[in-house]
Amino acid sequence: MRVLQVDSGREWRGGQNQVRLLCRELASAAGVELRLLTKRDGGLARRAGAEGIPVRGAAWTWGLDPLALARLWREWTAFAPDLVHAHDSHALQLVLWARALAGGRAPVVATRRVDFHVGRRSAWRRADRVIAISHAVRAVLVADGVPPGRISVVASGIDAAEVRQAAAAFPGARHRLGLPQGAPLAVNVAALVDHKDQRTLVRAAAAARPFRPDLHWAIAGDGERRRFLEAEIARLGLGDRVHLLGYVAEADALIQEADVFVMSSKEEGLGSVILNALALDTPVVATAGGGIPEILPPHALVPVGDAEALARAVVRALEHPSPVPLPARYTAAAMARGVLDVYRSLL
Repeated sequence: MRVLQVDSGREWRGGQNQVRLLCRELASAAGVELRLLTKRDGGLARRAGAEGIPVRGAAWTWGLDPLALARLWREWTAFAPDLVHAHDSHALQLVLWARALAGGRAPVVATRRVDFHVGRRSAWRRADRVIAISHAVRAVLVADGVPPGRISVVASGIDAAEVRQAAAAFPGARHRLGLPQGAPLAVNVAALVDHKDQRTLVRAAAAARPFRPDLHWAIAGDGERRRFLEAEIARLGLGDRVHLLGYVAEADALIQEADVFVMSSKEEGLGSVILNALALDTPVVATAGGGIPEILPPHALVPVGDAEALARAVVRALEHPSPVPLPARYTAAAMARGVLDVYRSLL
């Protein structure tokens, strides 16, 4: 089975890490010949190439880059894949165009990682099979008119040993980030964008302060909402307790040193960073947005947007920590087995 994996690879992100793990697992699977086409010199290309995954680079400077389309068409005609798997919206559109240009009949699979709605003319409607990373993502696709029979649910997975190794490689994350040693710490790792809803997290910090005035909150990530969050932190007088760290390369080390990992999202395809926290035995509190309830038990969840409930749950987790084991279905090996089953159903 010859499989061409395609990801625009223009910015390293959690979804690309899932692509790397999937390609690594599939490259060692019996009967699979795999190639990955992605942005030349991008984070995905570098990391996948370092692991021996066959990578083909494209000058992918913007989403629907015609140079990337030309490179994809050449790879398609040379490799003659039995199946092509696209991992983001731009990759999917170019894959569909390349198939038409090549006159190919190879099935197109696309992985959907977000629970945002899709338009009536969306490329997601033209994939032969859509892999939804959670039942929540599947429900949105079905509601938007994608036929249920063309959707398979395969959860994202992680390599727990790799996560633990990454965390151990950066001891003393608190000290290096200027966070107080010994003080209780709640950590959030997410882009500063609207659907991650760190405003609710900041409001939760204010609500928790009377009960745990020693509690610090660290938010690792960058994004368009940073100035808004800075203003909210100042308005609530939390400058000494809520810390916007920006992008943190050693995020796993920070999660491991946290007393509680917190997610405040309004929408979430799955919330795969939570899997890292589970692998590191860090207690988790999260809002019940999107696919998050598929990972966590009810006692770890609060309603979306409810800052008071989030504050109470974080304080409770500090006083009575109860880490949740990483379920076996959220491993990279389980993800690869599920994806292979999808491939075989199409060939």
